[in-house]
Amino acid sequence: MKITKKIRNVLSTALIVTMMSAMLTGCSKGSTADASTVLNFGCTNFSESLDPSAMPNAAWAVSRYGIGESLFKFDDKMEADYNLCDEYSVNEDNTEWKFHIRENLKFSNGKEVNASSVVKSIEYMYEQEKSGKGSTAPSQYMIYDSIKADDESRTVTIKTSKPYADLTKALAHPFFVILDMESDLANNPVGTGPYVIDKYDVGVSVAMKANEDYWKEEVPYEKLNISFIEDSTTKAMALQNGDIDVAENINTANDLKKLQDSKDFNVSETVGVRTGFAYINQKGILGNDDLRKAILMAIDDDTLCNTTVGGLYTPGASVLPSTLDYGADKLKDATPYDEKEAIKILDDAKIVDTDGDGYRELDGKNIELNFLTYDSRNLPDFAEGVSSQLEKIGIKVNVKKTDADTEWNMLVAGEYDLLNTNWMTVQDGDPYGYLDNWYGKSNANYCGYQNDEYDKIYEALSTEMNEEKRKDMIEKLQQILIDDAAVMIHGYYNSNMSSNKSVTGANISVADYYWITTAIKPAK
Repeated sequence: MKITKKIRNVLSTALIVTMMSAMLTGCSKGSTADASTVLNFGCTNFSESLDPSAMPNAAWAVSRYGIGESLFKFDDKMEADYNLCDEYSVNEDNTEWKFHIRENLKFSNGKEVNASSVVKSIEYMYEQEKSGKGSTAPSQYMIYDSIKADDESRTVTIKTSKPYADLTKALAHPFFVILDMESDLANNPVGTGPYVIDKYDVGVSVAMKANEDYWKEEVPYEKLNISFIEDSTTKAMALQNGDIDVAENINTANDLKKLQDSKDFNVSETVGVRTGFAYINQKGILGNDDLRKAILMAIDDDTLCNTTVGGLYTPGASVLPSTLDYGADKLKDATPYDEKEAIKILDDAKIVDTDGDGYRELDGKNIELNFLTYDSRNLPDFAEGVSSQLEKIGIKVNVKKTDADTEWNMLVAGEYDLLNTNWMTVQDGDPYGYLDNWYGKSNANYCGYQNDEYDKIYEALSTEMNEEKRKDMIEKLQQILIDDAAVMIHGYYNSNMSSNKSVTGANISVADYYWITTAIKPAK
């Protein structure tokens, strides 16, 4: 056996804030709790459920809120380090992996975490995916032949039919968070994280308390109050008013600059590995190649990124950010901004306005695109900006803003023409799972894209172990998507976390899975 001992390390804003302030029990006027023992955190609500199998956002929430943890944890170089697992071994062909579970590990309800509970938690995710009860797809990152627990040796053995370059990275993903399967997963999942749910007010707040059985270190706060605040300006105002101590992702440029310029606040930012993009549903009218190419050519990415969203995104054409080493400088944009050329493409394809209403038609029907969006990282701003720009070439776009859960469900159901989102592109330290979005045989291909060459290269990528060859293959996959006008790229986002001076250690991680950790502590 080859053993690895160590892994590389809307109401008015004022009214909303007033209501939120009253809701935060740790800060209420009648509270007797010492403010230094209470952390108030403001963030966007990404999911109504906390069952990690229900949808990807739910799995991320369980990790972000400090409820659950995985066997491994990413550092800021996207390398997996030990977490609930403290040692592992792998055979020579990288198809049999054995993981040792830490001694004396407990769930936050006091129950022992043994090898069997780890296996049950992982198996549950796959069972939900297979049955269709959940839309989270752990198979994007790992497909196994068998998984077995040995409680006496505290080991979990996973066998796979194909080799994996580094399975520890897959197991660091929030899809593999380890939870007590007997807990109420939707409303009160029980994990091994530093905080425990006390009360979950769906869509409003989560009241939490310290996990007395936390294995790693002393939990800094007795209580944690999470308030869901959708509007970025409201979030910034809540931080400035002292209603919250920490806020994730202030995404209005003016509000962020005020915090950056103030001596009263700390702003942590990280180089982006996130891409803001829109799925293009090719099962409908956007299956027309000329229409898709004209649409992408009519979008002024520079204006959207640098003006519409105030520079919070960097424009680009590839599905992977230019900060990652996957050949961004070698890729050629097949649809650069050119409004006149976009109009010519449509005219030449006979996609024209015949009834004089100002909008073009295809196959005798008006083109009326439904663009779904939700309030996260400037996505509605992009949707509205795209709608305005496409209006100029005679394409009507109806923007519908919804919540994250509804948008995801409509994506899965294919009930959209355009739908934007924001993905961390190397969720397991590698873009393979992200590129699965456009693999023709994937359950996660919700846009109906099909290209035989893409599929062939993608399948070969799954077993290629050579890093340089992998980079070359990933570069080719990106160029195919660009050439086919398969996806609408908004740009590359830099994440941030802001905090007042009452706390220290509120830093945004590159992985973006870890918002509330024991690193956030009262300032001395």
